[in-house]
Amino acid sequence: MRIVVFSDIHGDIPALEQVLAPEADYYFAAGDLVNWARGLERVGEVLRHRAGRVYVLPGNHESAADIARMCRDYGLEDFHGKSLEAGGYRIAGLGYSNPTPFGTPGEYSEKELEERLEPFAAFDRLILICHCPPKGTSLDQAGPGRHLGSQAVRDFIEKHQPELFFCGHIHEAHGASAQIGRTRAFNVGKRGRLVEL
Repeated sequence: MRIVVFSDIHGDIPALEQVLAPEADYYFAAGDLVNWARGLERVGEVLRHRAGRVYVLPGNHESAADIARMCRDYGLEDFHGKSLEAGGYRIAGLGYSNPTPFGTPGEYSEKELEERLEPFAAFDRLILICHCPPKGTSLDQAGPGRHLGSQAVRDFIEKHQPELFFCGHIHEAHGASAQIGRTRAFNVGKRGRLVEL
């Protein structure tokens, strides 16, 4: 089974076309397809070419309602707070980020992130995809000593040890990887990551 996970396209159509080019069983968009929810129609038209295999999370630049509407209009799967069984794994997704200074549409408090992640704790062989990275790792480093990720996401990974974790959100950390206990974790960015399971 092959999956592609990507994040933070921010309206870059050539980058979106490139990340969708490899053949895969599932494509997961981990948020921030656009800026401030503008231009979802353009990215929807591109994502439609992989309809039936595209699962979308809202980032902090989209609301859950924005993504639900786009998925409905373009034959995509709204994956926010949901999971699927595939290849012997349970793949689960949660969009939004922890609070930012910008007041973007898709932000949760740390308490909300904790509560919305909790249903995934029961899954075995978990692959977790979030928009927001875990705090205090290479995945959330925006500069020397600047870690902007979520403590709730970090706590969930440390406690429940998903097999794989994917995120985006912090552009400066795109392409970074980390080992958190047994969990292999990646900030995929707009170049994305193709994984064979």
